[in-house]
Amino acid sequence: MRRYILPACRTYYSCAANGQRDISDLILYKKLLLGEKNMANVIVRNATYQYDLLRPIFFEMIEKLAGDKIKPGSRVLIKPNMLSSAHPEDAVLTHPQVLRAAVEYVLEKGARAQVSDSPAIGSFEKILKQNGAKDALQGLDVICAPFQDAVEVDIGKPYGRIEVARDAVEADVIINLPKLKTHSQMLLTLAAKNMFGCIIGFKKSQWHMRAGTDTMFFASLLVAIHQAVQPTVSILDGILALEGEGPGKRGIPRKIGVLMGSDNSFALDMAVCAMIGVPQSKMPMLKVAGDRQLLPEVEIEGTMPRVENFQLPETGQPIFGPAFLQNFLRRHTLARPVCDQPLCKLCGKCRTICPAGAIDEKEASIEFDYGKCIRCYCCLEVCPYAALHSRETLGGRLTRTIINKFS
Repeated sequence: MRRYILPACRTYYSCAANGQRDISDLILYKKLLLGEKNMANVIVRNATYQYDLLRPIFFEMIEKLAGDKIKPGSRVLIKPNMLSSAHPEDAVLTHPQVLRAAVEYVLEKGARAQVSDSPAIGSFEKILKQNGAKDALQGLDVICAPFQDAVEVDIGKPYGRIEVARDAVEADVIINLPKLKTHSQMLLTLAAKNMFGCIIGFKKSQWHMRAGTDTMFFASLLVAIHQAVQPTVSILDGILALEGEGPGKRGIPRKIGVLMGSDNSFALDMAVCAMIGVPQSKMPMLKVAGDRQLLPEVEIEGTMPRVENFQLPETGQPIFGPAFLQNFLRRHTLARPVCDQPLCKLCGKCRTICPAGAIDEKEASIEFDYGKCIRCYCCLEVCPYAALHSRETLGGRLTRTIINKFS
């Protein structure tokens, strides 16, 4: 089994002819000046959704990473990504066979299993049914329920005490099952961001509204929530990933064929970025985690595939400049949500989820008030018809060109 080290900094690869990243291909770009560093292991395995093949791979990974932490009788929360109603082939949600493997592992250890999330919109039961999870878990002794009760948790300044799902706070073990997807605001939604689902219902929208267009403020909040909840282990479903205009149905499914796991969410996210060729500096959550000295040295166990030309969403450029220009810059430099009107069914889900009240229906179509819009892209996440997408503004393109030229 091949192993190599991924440092918590810029990494350069030369890629072998067989398209695999290997120890001989890795050039480390970091001098270890302060002695032994914090290390984290990331396991990478080739996998498919064929259950008789998937199950032993999942069991081997989780046994290595967290087998000694799951005791008979312990309460184990399994936290998938259950954003909204979607089919497995849409690659929007954690695949039902990955979820089934997690539940069966917990039950074989003699522990109590609970599957929970807080969808952006819609019924949790309906999501499980459409995703195939209800059928996949049929006959298993598992509780499937949305997060409902919350407790206050102090996640530090400037946020203070916020409401977090009681089931997450009181669980003995948390198995985090994120999906490898793009995200129009955070670029990617991976292991660390998946814990935002522990904020219940429309409280998530309220936090989006409080953050406004300040991407780094929101990233800092996500890191603080992750640190407060601290999943025991994360196993990422990268078998069928989502690229393009994720994290909803506007994204494009792409077969990558891997399960990746770690007991450190940031290590897992770093490994995914290396695999798909995304610099850590472009990931807001990893930038915040790095500033807080939370990024470990990462040891990769397994062979990580080379994923070329992974399509990322148009996120625009961060807001900058003096306060009196913020509104102007927000309107003219950040990518904005737009509607493909022929695809829109006027279901109203985008209006319901919008924390800023920036969406209205006029003359059988929806309209955006970009003066109110905070560019959280929640509307893109919940649109069931892939009618919404983000579009870079002319000001955004000019800003990006200038930044790229002088950076």
